Amino acid sequence: MSLEGTLSMVRQLAALLSAGVIMLAAGQVAGAADADVIAKIGKNEVTEAELKAAEAELGPQFQSMPEERRRFAVLSALIDIKALAAEAEKAKIGDDPAVSAQLQFERDRTLHNAYFAKNGVANVAEDELKARYDREIAAMPPRKEVHARHILLKTKEEAEAVIKELEGGAAFETVAKEKSTGPSGPDGGDLGFFGPGQMVPAFEKAAFALKPGEYTKEPVETQFGWHVIEVEETRDAPAPEFDQVKDQLRQLVLREKYMTMVGKARQQLGVEYVDPKIKAQVDAIEKEIEGGEPAAGGTGSAN
Repeated sequence: MSLEGTLSMVRQLAALLSAGVIMLAAGQVAGAADADVIAKIGKNEVTEAELKAAEAELGPQFQSMPEERRRFAVLSALIDIKALAAEAEKAKIGDDPAVSAQLQFERDRTLHNAYFAKNGVANVAEDELKARYDREIAAMPPRKEVHARHILLKTKEEAEAVIKELEGGAAFETVAKEKSTGPSGPDGGDLGFFGPGQMVPAFEKAAFALKPGEYTKEPVETQFGWHVIEVEETRDAPAPEFDQVKDQLRQLVLREKYMTMVGKARQQLGVEYVDPKIKAQVDAIEKEIEGGEPAAGGTGSAN
């Protein structure tokens, strides 16, 4: 897969990794103050560590507040949560099957995020990213770019008249400055380098059909008007620099680490689908995959 294809794929990483993973990774170094008690509600204590966890979850709700008030707002919300949680404990609401299931899910998700933060996010080294960058660059097929100028006109007749001027020896850049109605006109119609997919189809097709030094002998119509196009030079597109794609590569590597980690854990533990309907659905999906057909759904996410 080309680097561009790879990079488009990694934009889906946010759907795989919950925000909790990143927040946990950022907070791996816990200070001694995390155990400090900063407030009490009844017999329950609120520690610095709990407040930090609450800030990661609730902080965005208080973005508009001044920083010095934001921390207290989160603490106040955390105390409210603990107050009603204490009442829920008295009422044994945690024994309700739906509530118990939700508590188990939240616990599992927190452990899931913490495990990946420690064993995945924290283990991506710079050398690993550079090695991956080198492999992706080596696998990239050449991608052609053209450096073109154009003269944009309102009518076909005006464009045909410009072509006659060029055939008579007029300089393309000069005519563009004098007659082009496009924003690049003052620059002699210079569009710089561009690759496939960056221009409207009709313009792109005409430009890529020209050799350096050639211009279109017939006007090219697009939704913007009528164009006369000249190609100055062509080149293979330069590869992006490492620093430009470093963050995207990191997400790609993280995604692969996550998939490997989850696959290994599933294999070691074993997965059994007890519900007959779910089992039938899984069997159908696996059959589609084995047959090369797109599956109807996935097996889950990291959220």
